[in-house]
Formats: sequence, structure tokens, C-alpha cells
Amino acid sequence: MASKMTLRAQFLVLQALIVCVVTLAAGIITGVLHEQAIRDAYKDRMQAVAQSIAGLPTVINAFDDADPSRVIQPIAEVIREASDLAYVVIANEEGIRYSHPNPDRIGERVSTDPSIPLAGEIYVGTQTGTLGTTWRVKVPVFDSGEVIGTASVGILESELNEEFVNNLFWLTGAMVTAAIIGVFGSTWVTSIIRRRIYRLEPHEIAALVKNRETTMHRLSEGVIVVEHDGMISLVNDAAADLLDSTADQLTGAHVDDALPAELVRILNEGESAGSPVIIGPRVIVARSTGARVDGEASEATILLRDHTELHDVVRRVDAADAIIAFRERQGLPKGLSAETLDRVAAALAQHPDASASEVGDALGISRVSARRYLEHLASIGRATRALDYGTKGRPSTRYRMLDATTGPTVVPR
Repeated sequence: MASKMTLRAQFLVLQALIVCVVTLAAGIITGVLHEQAIRDAYKDRMQAVAQSIAGLPTVINAFDDADPSRVIQPIAEVIREASDLAYVVIANEEGIRYSHPNPDRIGERVSTDPSIPLAGEIYVGTQTGTLGTTWRVKVPVFDSGEVIGTASVGILESELNEEFVNNLFWLTGAMVTAAIIGVFGSTWVTSIIRRRIYRLEPHEIAALVKNRETTMHRLSEGVIVVEHDGMISLVNDAAADLLDSTADQLTGAHVDDALPAELVRILNEGESAGSPVIIGPRVIVARSTGARVDGEASEATILLRDHTELHDVVRRVDAADAIIAFRERQGLPKGLSAETLDRVAAALAQHPDASASEVGDALGISRVSARRYLEHLASIGRATRALDYGTKGRPSTRYRMLDATTGPTVVPR
């Protein structure tokens, strides 16, 4: 069943849907990549801050003081505020804090596992501590090659999400703008496509395709379409058969190379009434629209119809008419032949006073046929007929030749 939507609407809806889906998918992928980019940027910053503070000689030397936090806490807070981080925590190898955004937490054991940095490795990940869930980096603090503590810096996950959401508004705006531009672009493309297909609807296109298939495969009349440059663009099966070729071989070839010279002449000059052309054993009638309009080359069509059988029929009819005319000139009625008439005359000369049955038996023809020939001989004066009353029942008719001529019969005019 044909769709109720016009082709223009279908094109527009499908293209707009594709644009929206692609834009949405691109937006989602961009969002994921953007979030990862934010995390990577903060990771690089936090790792740089953590390694910088862990390598400060002042911090390392403060580990030997009676109150390390008195030196480390101010340094850590300055670095935290300058780096816009949630916290900077320095702890010893036992996990006791020497710095914290909340001074009341100094001297307490860290709330998360410090085993990875204490093992001399860097930890990056999300953990929940005293300030909440944070994206953090932990690095070891070395002194003379030995791990003496850890430096941990981080940013709240809520701040990361807030920054991502703020950027997401810009991303969403860009996606909506791209979708709108894509829809307008789809409208423009749809109008171009509609003009290219002459604003036809799907059912009209389907009808044209069916008609083309009918022309290509079902018509008994050959059809050849030639472009203005002389290249063959369409050949149906009937035309290919008449030319003893195939549609594939003829399509795309130049008319001068693919068609007989007489057909090329008819194609170029045009022939609306039809002109007979002998192609091999076939008699073909060709019609053409002509390849030039107002002196300029144009598309042309040539139609081919096989008249071979009709030509044979006409020849046979002409031959029959000639025979009939000859017989009429010889004075013979329709249905009688001169050869049989001569045979009947010869038989009657050899068997005087013979009946039609006797002549028919002698020549091997029917009594009725023999009677027709005998009656004709009697009507033209070559024979006489008389009734024989010596037979039982009705009298029979007997015939006698008036002369002994047995040669070819010539009837005087």
C-alpha cells in the first residue's frame, strides 16, 4: 500500500531523523570524551602538585621536627588554594596527617588506604574520605631513597560534575544548532532530489519502472534510444533479437558501430511512416523520430518491427493470385487445373463413351472430380455427352471426345 506521506515529506523526515540521531550520538561521544579530558587535566595537575610538594626540602626536613604540622600545614594550604584543589594532605609512613583543610583532622590517621604510595607507587582514583568522594592522586614522599610518608591531593567529584555540566550546556547548544542546520540542509537536499526526479511520487516512479520493464522485455516491437552524442542508452530484448545481438553489447555503443548503415540513415533523417530494411534473413520496418531538432543533435528513438512473416504471406498471396490469373487466362474455372484436364481428355479419348466413374477409376480421382472435368470438356465443345438408358435405375451420362488430341489443352478465346 502506498504511503500517505509525500516523497518530499519522507525524504525530509528520514534525513532529519538521521541528522538528529547522528548529532545525538556525536554529542554523547563528545560528552564522554570531554568528561575524560576534564579528569585527565585534573589528574595531571594533581599529580604535578603532589610530586612538587612531596619533593620540597622544607617538607621533607619537617618530618624530623617535633611538630611537623607547624611547618607543613601552612605550605599545604597555600598550595591547595593556589591550585584550586579540595585538599592537600601530607602524612607520615604510619598514616598520621601533618596537614588537612580542616585543622582538627591533623594528627589523625588518614581515612583511606595509603599502602600503594607507601610502596613507592602512584595511586590515581576515586575514594571517599573525610571531605566526601574525591578524584585524587597519592604519591610517596622520599628521603634518601626511602619512603617516609605520602602526599595526597584531590578535588571533589561534585566539583568535577559541576564543571562538566557547565560545559554540557555549551555542548547541548552546539548539538541543537547542528541539528537545526542539518534539518535545513536536509530540506535543501530534498528539494534538489525532487527536481532531479521531476517531482515524481514513489507510485509514479514505480509505474515508470514497470512501463520500462514492459518496454524492455514484453514488447514484440524493437526499441532503441540514442542520446544526442550518438551513444545507445536503451535497447530492449526485441531489438537485440532482431539485430542478432544482446542488449548489453548494444547499450553504450555508438550507433555507427552497432547498427547497420540503413538503420543509421533512418535514425538520423527520421521516418514516421516506416521504411523496410533487409537485415540478414529478416524484413524489418523501421521508424524513427530523427536525431536532429532545429539543426541540433537531440535524443532519438528508432522502432523496429519484424515483417518477415507478413512479407512471406504477401509473396504467397501474390503467387496464388498469379496462378489464378493464369488459370483465368486459360479459361479454366476455379478449382480445375490444366494438367488434370489434359489427363481426363486423354483418358476419355482412350475410353470412348465412358462414364465419370469409369474415367475417375482410370485416373485414380473421385467420380465428382472426373464429372467436373468431363462437364467442362463438354461445355467447351471438346466432348459430347449422352444419356445411357441401358442401366438400371436412373440413366447414366456417358462422354465421348470429338477429337483425338491428348496434348496440352488450349481453349480458344
